[in-house]
Amino acid sequence: MDNRFDKLFNMMEKMYVEFSGKFDKMDDRINGIESKMATKEDIKEINRKLVVLENKLDNNCKALYDGYIMNSEKLTVVEMKVDGLASKVENQDLEIRVVKNVIKH
Repeated sequence: MDNRFDKLFNMMEKMYVEFSGKFDKMDDRINGIESKMATKEDIKEINRKLVVLENKLDNNCKALYDGYIMNSEKLTVVEMKVDGLASKVENQDLEIRVVKNVIKH
């Protein structure tokens, strides 16, 4: 009976040593994972930086849109001036033809 008890004790001791080693490895892995995880302060800082970035992007987008509107308005003014000049050129071409016809006759 003592022999069985010794074998059982030895087996339990081996299991304890193996489990103890595995638990130590698991603790090390958990500690490594915890050290890689962001803290609440890190998350707050990231959120603050995101808000700052969003504000900058919002302001830049507004400025770009305003620039687009100004370019569009200027383009409309230039088109109107070109149309006016084209009309004057057509009138002058007509007048030149009339003058040439008068000179010929």
